[in-house]
Amino acid sequence: MSTIQIGLTGWGDHDSLYVNSNTKSKLQEYSAHFPTVEIDSSFYAIQPERNMEKWVRDTPETFQFIAKAYQGMTGHLREEIPFDNKIDMFNAYLKSLEPLKASNKLAMVLFQFPPWFTCTKENVTYLKWCREIMGDTEVALEFRNRSWFSPTYYEKTLRFMESEGWIHSIVDEPQAGERSIPTVLQPTNPHKTLIRLHGRNVYGWNKPANGDNWRDVRYLYRYNEQELQEWQEHLSKIKSRTETVYMLFNNNSGGDAADNAKMMISLLGIQYSGLAEKQLSLFSDED
Repeated sequence: MSTIQIGLTGWGDHDSLYVNSNTKSKLQEYSAHFPTVEIDSSFYAIQPERNMEKWVRDTPETFQFIAKAYQGMTGHLREEIPFDNKIDMFNAYLKSLEPLKASNKLAMVLFQFPPWFTCTKENVTYLKWCREIMGDTEVALEFRNRSWFSPTYYEKTLRFMESEGWIHSIVDEPQAGERSIPTVLQPTNPHKTLIRLHGRNVYGWNKPANGDNWRDVRYLYRYNEQELQEWQEHLSKIKSRTETVYMLFNNNSGGDAADNAKMMISLLGIQYSGLAEKQLSLFSDED
């Protein structure tokens, strides 16, 4: 396995990758291009194990999934959770992951907390509880509120993540006040680090979260070569402090994520082995 695993958040919306638009085969085609992917659907609903089993079958032996924690687990769900209690919710989520764990295809679970999840004693206690109940499942932590990396708490947050065994989800995102966090190039786990690139669309990031297209606006951004070269330098530093780096592009409102990920692979000179076979296009000279 390469020490830098580059992929995308989800596999359904990257039209430039697919010869076949059949939704049932998209993951198979995706895995011919990238060695890892984030499961977004696990955020919106705890997935039935049959879905996970299918995704295991549809991907090569060394393929890795990063499963996003269910929204009820991270406080995004505004209404009551559809479980009797939080323990039942977490146990149901963990059970859904069993096919991924059994096949050694689960890289980690990503806990991405909302902008209103601030650095408070209560929330630190909740993070400790989450880490405990997740047991031996590797977990990554991503904040959306700047208070965690304020001058007062910056070092304490990093030391807390190290001591509790959280994988740091380092972000590249617009610097748009308290609802965004800086790019903190500090791994907190010696084995794995996650990087998620959300784009740098400041206007879209600050846009009120209402209407049907707010998400499309937020992640509308295409990284240029100079910006990716900056990350090439960052990666060289991060690699010296962690064994494997997972880098996911989330800037797909305009279909840019797949292209940017391939640009990054090219800049780094990576040639992945163990990918699925690419489907042939109608014309042999097409990529």
